[in-house]
Amino acid sequence: MIRAAVLGASGYMGGELLRLLLGHPRATAVAATSRELAGRRVDGVHPNLRGHTDLVFTHPDRLGDCDVLFSALPHGDSMARMPALLENVTDHVIDLSADFRLPDPDLYKRYYGTEHCAPHLLDTFVTGLPEFHRDRLRTARRVSVPGCNATAAVLALRPLAEAGMVEGPVTVDARTGSSGSGSSPGPAGTHAERSGAMRVFAPTGHRHQAEIATLTGLPVQMSATGVEAVRGVQVLCRVRLVPGIRGPDVRALFRHRYGDEPFVRIVSERRGQHRFPEPKILSGSNHCDVGFAVDAEAGTVIVMAALDNLVKGGAGAAVQCLNVSQDWPERLGLDFFGLHPV
Repeated sequence: MIRAAVLGASGYMGGELLRLLLGHPRATAVAATSRELAGRRVDGVHPNLRGHTDLVFTHPDRLGDCDVLFSALPHGDSMARMPALLENVTDHVIDLSADFRLPDPDLYKRYYGTEHCAPHLLDTFVTGLPEFHRDRLRTARRVSVPGCNATAAVLALRPLAEAGMVEGPVTVDARTGSSGSGSSPGPAGTHAERSGAMRVFAPTGHRHQAEIATLTGLPVQMSATGVEAVRGVQVLCRVRLVPGIRGPDVRALFRHRYGDEPFVRIVSERRGQHRFPEPKILSGSNHCDVGFAVDAEAGTVIVMAALDNLVKGGAGAAVQCLNVSQDWPERLGLDFFGLHPV
């Protein structure tokens, strides 16, 4: 049994990690840390875990040995603590912050507005996206899970990029639920401000734009809008196709690329209520649904992707990476496939 610890376990992402680990047949959560809540029961903060754990929050300075450490610390905190964690706790770390997603410290400074304090560690982390990095993840000891919007957009765009079907820059329009802001989002995240809103909070230069460009090799322009949903990410990616590429070519590409993937489904139907990817029905699941609509006359395709930002966009991807590293079935502990209706 793998002993797992969750650093920064009091937030939404930390709670989701605990939920998945507590239901995992080959991993067990042995520690959950929080500076402010040390000594309090975990299920007092994450009520969905009642009856499933007796864990209490541990102060991070008292974190003991573990086989794998999931770090759900805020951006900036993770890179500050990572050198000591790697030296004193474990060398197997799966990080869910943004601190090790970009390979270039100058790029990090540009998008996050601060110097990276552990640049020597950047190239030691493998991107936690099994669909494209599975072979490296089998032996990786340090993993950085991409952002939720980036995961959706990369799964939508990279097959086209790899096949040489893209001509020119692409645009990514992302819609995100309120849980993406974390459990302490500030005044803009209160119910009075968020309810009923469709707030454009990043018309240009969203932080995940750099990840998408890095992981696809494409020039990307991204915007992001906060919507009323609690969970969920949906991206619409507008792509100009190389002349001669048609709808059947796009469909064949996606079906070939993702046909054997356990957590990517192609959702692009001619009729029905759920013809294209819809985040709502993915809540709690580790699936990413990908769909597309080709405009043959314009020579463009709109590629859509949807996922739960806390699962496939975070904690679920982290557990999937653990499964890969242990040569376990990738669906292990991740077999919940959503609800309908919700």
